[in-house]
Amino acid sequence: MPPSTYSIVACDLERREWGVAVQSRFLAVGALAPWVQAEVGAVATQAWLNVGWGREGLALLAGGASAEEAVARLTAADEGRAQRQLGVVDARGGSASFTGEGCLAWAGGRTGDGYAVQGNILVSRDTVDAMAAAFEGGSGLPLAERLLRALEAGQAAGGDRRGQQSAALVVAARGAGYGGSDVAVDLRVDDHAAPVAELRRLFGLHALYFGATPEDEWVAVGSELERELRERLARLGYAGGDLAADLEAWAGFVNLEERVRGAARIDPVVLAELRKEDAT
Repeated sequence: MPPSTYSIVACDLERREWGVAVQSRFLAVGALAPWVQAEVGAVATQAWLNVGWGREGLALLAGGASAEEAVARLTAADEGRAQRQLGVVDARGGSASFTGEGCLAWAGGRTGDGYAVQGNILVSRDTVDAMAAAFEGGSGLPLAERLLRALEAGQAAGGDRRGQQSAALVVAARGAGYGGSDVAVDLRVDDHAAPVAELRRLFGLHALYFGATPEDEWVAVGSELERELRERLARLGYAGGDLAADLEAWAGFVNLEERVRGAARIDPVVLAELRKEDAT
């Protein structure tokens, strides 16, 4: 039996982000279903999934094909299309969804401005409708948050008829990832009793380590705060004398290096983590 799956492919053209969120009663769906490329588009292949559709779909989009054209060309060339499902969003925000007539009920999808939602072996159509409503209702939020809210809404509406097992959230944006990569978010839950809830937990950690606090919320390091920072860092084993170097060394050890830039000002997230670690 093919994996029961629901997914959303979407983009935010103002933020220049493209992504996929997916949940399935299938081991490690994140390794097979979601395909994303910055400034190109996003593809979700599922049901009796054709992994080649991901790679080939992105290539078609990169060559200038629209989402609808990519879906038409991929499905036309695949004799197994009756049992497959596909969602695509292109670089211009166009979207398309395909559900083969042989997919197991409930199976179907819907599209909207900048997104496509699809699912198979679902409790009912309520799953995709709830996902679409949640995505549309999150306008203005970062794409990753909107995609995750859509997954949560789909699960709350019934989700997969066979239950839960794995989930994934992938978002790409030019230079938005660690070290300037295009991988802004790539989180996967391969086998879990509540994979969407676990994905939410991991997303919280992602925000901690790789998020960005607005500049106007950073705290100026005056004499009193400098003294506190030096004392806390010294207790943790970082007392080289150069506050900026000590802070950066500690931040690197706890994976917060992306949130530190010298010692004249400090990210409040870094300050809170330093205080918490010193207190344990």
